[in-house]
Amino acid sequence: LLSLANLALINLILIAGLNLLMGYGGQISLSQAGFFGLGAYTSGVLNVKLDVSPWLGLPAAAVVAGGAAVLVGIPALRLRGHYLAMATLGWNAILIVFFVQLIDLTGGPNGLLGVEPFSVFDYALDREPRVFPLVWAASFLVMLVILNFLRSRSGRALRAVATNELGADAVGIDSFRIKLIAFSLSAAMAGIAGSLYVHVNMYSSPETFSIATSILLIVMVAIGGAGTFWRPVIGTAVYVLLPQFLAGFEDAELLIFGAGMIVVLVAFPGGLASLPSAVARLVRRRRS
Repeated sequence: LLSLANLALINLILIAGLNLLMGYGGQISLSQAGFFGLGAYTSGVLNVKLDVSPWLGLPAAAVVAGGAAVLVGIPALRLRGHYLAMATLGWNAILIVFFVQLIDLTGGPNGLLGVEPFSVFDYALDREPRVFPLVWAASFLVMLVILNFLRSRSGRALRAVATNELGADAVGIDSFRIKLIAFSLSAAMAGIAGSLYVHVNMYSSPETFSIATSILLIVMVAIGGAGTFWRPVIGTAVYVLLPQFLAGFEDAELLIFGAGMIVVLVAFPGGLASLPSAVARLVRRRRS
């Protein structure tokens, strides 16, 4: 249970960061898993190759992922819609090639081995109960940062850009700058999640950060309900817990999972969080 809780909290950081960009900013990114991997390999390689403490690797992962997002975002965020999605998809593909081909650094297809866990003095956080408070605190701080950002002037500007970019430009908002801030902040959060992931599992493998993962993260944002603060929690719960319940179906697991996602997205465009309000509307309609 604690292992699932740690995995859920790490994925909450990923999905909440993507929700900031996609739900509030209206920008589709298919590279969240790539930034997740960039953070994991940055922190893991610093630890394995240079003997850097995981506590220093954690902010380094955020800085590297956020900095890479700025470099990618400067040309990519001038695109819109599916063109932006394709550009970020290409970036994720490039990162996967690097993770596989830079064998001396990343371990290649076999993964990065020998990663040390977080430790407090001589007390190693190498077990699920020991590392849980750290992962919980990190996810709590990330959600707090998102909440404060949304309440700030930049957060209000981001929602204005998502609603009407031309209108936001007309009232003096630098829409490109706001989108770049949201993109880099979302990537930095993915980097933090990657650092936590690699030091909790003490291992990292390229397939974890594939394009399929990026697509699934977008689906989880939509299933939870994009553009609201707490709904990524629902998407995270579905992402982590549902495969556990479907494990007994073996070959039919993926079929049931995919069919369930289609039903939710078609029947409840606002996500699972909109289910109570949809039921309430149905009851009122029947009564009338």
